[in-house]
Amino acid sequence: MKRRQMYFRMITASLIRRRSRMLVALLSIAIGAAILSGLVTIYYDVPRQMGAQFRNYGANMIITSEGGSLTDGDIEQSRSYIDSADIVGVTPYRYESVRIRELPVMAAGTDMSQALLTSPYWSVEGAMPAAEGGQLLLGASLSEQFRLGVGDEVTVSFTPEANGTASDEPVLDSTLDLTVAGVLKTGGPEEDYVYIAMSDLETLTGISGKADLAEMSVSASGDKLKAYADVISANVPAVSASLVKRVTESETTVLTKLQALVLLVTVVVLALTMICVATTMTAVVAERRREIGLRKAIGASNGGIIKEFMGEGMMLGAIGGLAGSLLGFVFAQQVSVNVFGSSISFMPVLVPITILVSVAVTGVSCLLPIRSATQVDPALVLKGE
Repeated sequence: MKRRQMYFRMITASLIRRRSRMLVALLSIAIGAAILSGLVTIYYDVPRQMGAQFRNYGANMIITSEGGSLTDGDIEQSRSYIDSADIVGVTPYRYESVRIRELPVMAAGTDMSQALLTSPYWSVEGAMPAAEGGQLLLGASLSEQFRLGVGDEVTVSFTPEANGTASDEPVLDSTLDLTVAGVLKTGGPEEDYVYIAMSDLETLTGISGKADLAEMSVSASGDKLKAYADVISANVPAVSASLVKRVTESETTVLTKLQALVLLVTVVVLALTMICVATTMTAVVAERRREIGLRKAIGASNGGIIKEFMGEGMMLGAIGGLAGSLLGFVFAQQVSVNVFGSSISFMPVLVPITILVSVAVTGVSCLLPIRSATQVDPALVLKGE
């Protein structure tokens, strides 16, 4: 029989003979490996998950023009500098003072199909206006003020002179009859606006192709988001990209603390695993003192004893690491689904990494027990002392 086969049979037989103790060590290694694998998976997936959650709080980048007005070309050029996979939504806004029942209100012309992508926190009673126009979204405050609800007809008026148009002759108001498609409730300043399709606002004012700003919702980390903003500001003429700090800073702070917590828990779990394995192996060494003494008496070297005990520990680490890496994915999946409401993908590279870490942790845990095994005095042990 080859030496390697004999060595493998020795350590396997030793583990089987003491299966109750070794099962405890194997279970602790598997649990530690599962938590390690699961937390590492969560650690790397947290930025994506947190980014998706923070997108519910609105846009995290604002595009403005130093010249006062953005063109469609400015917005498209700015968008081109951001990876399309990172773009959640891009919504242009143009603000004009209009009148409803002869009272001035602020109208926001926008792309209705994109508005909820950059402002998913909007609560709409009724429905969003149709993208092709003919409808409006009324803020809750204005709805209460004018006693208008979903389905009501309203006439919106616009006077060019009221917005700075110079003329020697009176300018007739332009009007547009629209239907209230929904009432917007946010608990914020949005409730004081009336939102209409950009095409309707352009028809009402006679000015097209311009916007005051564009809101962007970008799924990216704080550093990557800042890099996007810097590139846009540097490469798009007369355009400035700025970050919404209340969103980006909160996201960065929460993400940093959460990742630090994951690392701390991982370290604690690994330390507890090492303690459990070391305790179990110490008990095994104490139980096998007579066997060790007998082997040393008939010529076994310390190196051979070290090799055998270390082999047992490494085998436990490999088996526990393999089981833990698979259980870790299940653990991470459950955490992701229950906390963030979305699933995660399996990372095959974590399997060998988890096994290697488990073997390393087990090896370190075996050092003290193995040291005590090499210090066994055959004469004392065989005399029964």
